[in-house]
Amino acid sequence: MRLTAEQHAVVGHDAGHARVAAVAGAGKTTTLVARVLHLLERGVKPGRVLVLMFNRSAREDFQSRLAATAPAGQALPDVRTFHSLGHRLTQSLTRWGVLAPRRLLTADWQLERLLRQATQQALGEVPDAGEAALEADKLEALAHFCGLVKAEMAEPAELHARLDFGEDTGHFVAAFEHAEALLADQGLMTYADLLYRPLAALEADPALRARVQGFLDHVIIDEYQDINPVQQRLLAVLAGREAAVMAVGDANQCIYEWRGARPDTMLDDFTATFGAARDYPLSTTFRHGHALALAANHAIAANRRRPDQLCLAAPTNPDTRLAVGQGGQGLLDALASWQGQGRRLDEACLLVRSWALSVPLQLGLLREGIPFRLSREDRFVFRLPLVEALAGYLMLARDAGLLQDPGHLSTLLAQPTPFVARERLAALATRLAETQRWPERHDPLLAALKPHQRRTLKRRWALLCELPRLAGWSPARLLEHVIEAVEAEKVLKRAAARRDKGEEDVRLLDVLVEQARQAEGLDAFIELLRRPVENRDDGVLITTVHGAKGLEWPLVVLGGVNEEDFPHYTRDNPLTPPRLEEERRLFYVAITRARERLVMLHDGGDHRPSRFLAETAWEDGQRVAERLAAGDETPLRVARPALVRRYLAALGRSLPVEAGEASPATAADYRVGQRLTHAVFGEGEIRVVEGDPANPVIEVGFGQAGRRRLIARRAPIELLEGEGR
Repeated sequence: MRLTAEQHAVVGHDAGHARVAAVAGAGKTTTLVARVLHLLERGVKPGRVLVLMFNRSAREDFQSRLAATAPAGQALPDVRTFHSLGHRLTQSLTRWGVLAPRRLLTADWQLERLLRQATQQALGEVPDAGEAALEADKLEALAHFCGLVKAEMAEPAELHARLDFGEDTGHFVAAFEHAEALLADQGLMTYADLLYRPLAALEADPALRARVQGFLDHVIIDEYQDINPVQQRLLAVLAGREAAVMAVGDANQCIYEWRGARPDTMLDDFTATFGAARDYPLSTTFRHGHALALAANHAIAANRRRPDQLCLAAPTNPDTRLAVGQGGQGLLDALASWQGQGRRLDEACLLVRSWALSVPLQLGLLREGIPFRLSREDRFVFRLPLVEALAGYLMLARDAGLLQDPGHLSTLLAQPTPFVARERLAALATRLAETQRWPERHDPLLAALKPHQRRTLKRRWALLCELPRLAGWSPARLLEHVIEAVEAEKVLKRAAARRDKGEEDVRLLDVLVEQARQAEGLDAFIELLRRPVENRDDGVLITTVHGAKGLEWPLVVLGGVNEEDFPHYTRDNPLTPPRLEEERRLFYVAITRARERLVMLHDGGDHRPSRFLAETAWEDGQRVAERLAAGDETPLRVARPALVRRYLAALGRSLPVEAGEASPATAADYRVGQRLTHAVFGEGEIRVVEGDPANPVIEVGFGQAGRRRLIARRAPIELLEGEGR
């Protein structure tokens, strides 16, 4: 294998713990395969080496690469995921009589049934939760909560108090305890238990720990930045004091904090857990060119919790081109240009931070007949229950006969959720379709409902009867009327299992209204929402940034790069410094998926471009790449000369750069409460307090030192940045 000097250093690491900071596209798999073979050549027995990969596909890829590279007949070490390791350990502890035998729940419906039963038991202790607790989204959130309790080895009450699980989740702590009792009584366990149960037993019994230690000389863990506390603690138990641990990862790509991962796991926590370690960089990416490498370095530079490491493009990498476009037309232009170069659509990927942001882009592709495929088929716009229901409301304005269709009525009564059991909604829909009248007050159908449920459904029936009279309204006006009448925003926020899920659902409403404004008429808009479409293997892939982790494409189009969408925040859920850093890491992962071309799209109009676009200094990166390719050493003005000089020095290249002028921005460009940038000192912030363009007031927070208010009297606000700021 042809290895760089940095890769050779990792492969040849001789003794003790090691921490390998690998940038995106650094050839980790190649390096780790070489490391394992090096250990075997030194005489380390395969059974004394354990390799841990993040998921099954990564494990299978590593195993196949290792087998293909190893000498014929060479015995190879164990390559596992954490869950497969936990499964093996659970089996051993069960044979030894430490753990009671349990059967693994492998189907989602099995876990949902158990959590539904646990929730019903908990509702007697937390009566205010109501029927909303049995909604699918709430049960999904409860499953996430239960898994997170075990991933962090946390007390349920402490975890629920610390994290924001949204409204109507006060029963989660009691439901967790009931779920644990049900699992024990029925001899069942979840995937989270594969690590949680063995670790709890091992940490409680020193003699048992001694029994599982001493079998390993070397442990190699990939994607170490994404492991959670239970994985790290289990690893520490198994490694003991004898095994040398090599952690490979990139704190800049830690994007699973909602699953218990923390960037500090790769930074400070490793040495706190295992002791002193030797640090190795893998700084060279073999994925993309200088322009994108510089953009990525600029993008992540504002984060405080990050490794002091640059991403450097290898000289043989593609000449990656960067561009910024606007909305659906920007996507169409990028794809047309790509195809004009003789390239295929299946080489392209459309990335979004959340599925809601893909809706206008899906609709734009549908209008133009451009094939696409989704990594999750249930996220096709017309298959979303909320979109299906809203289309159904609009259809009723065109066809009053649908009032006599119980199936149609049941769909509309159920979305957005009125927090009523579906069987009761179906019975009510059947009655309404038959009688066309709201039931009498003492009708048994209504007697089983709570007063607020009756009021909600009665208002919804009144809306359904009204809609046929509003057929002449524009699509946007009619849709906004429906959204307001059913109190969709309020209901979606309440129904959401987590705050971010509710915010995404509300953002979907905004997206649909924006699309309705562009529609040529009500019939055309309904047809667009209901147009049948299937995944096309020859089409553009659409997926989220989280789903794209570890993958790459020749062309990446990143959609929805708007302030408040990416980074994501709302008035009720403002950005904190840690959340901003997490969003910035997610953006870093997104842009580093591209090999040959990256196009970043913002929506324009009322949506301001994301701060992340400016932070990339992408035009500077492109100009530097062009000068390097041409050997042109004419002085170049850039926004962050110190960072560019450091990049050039690491490459061993010469190019004079100097500071460009700061770009002024008036307070009129910003809203009250918007955060502008980090304060120079501590974890403070700078935000607009009063947005009067004539006399904008900026509040600067200096951490524990207090706050100061600055008035920029009829002067522009200069957003300056530099090394250390």
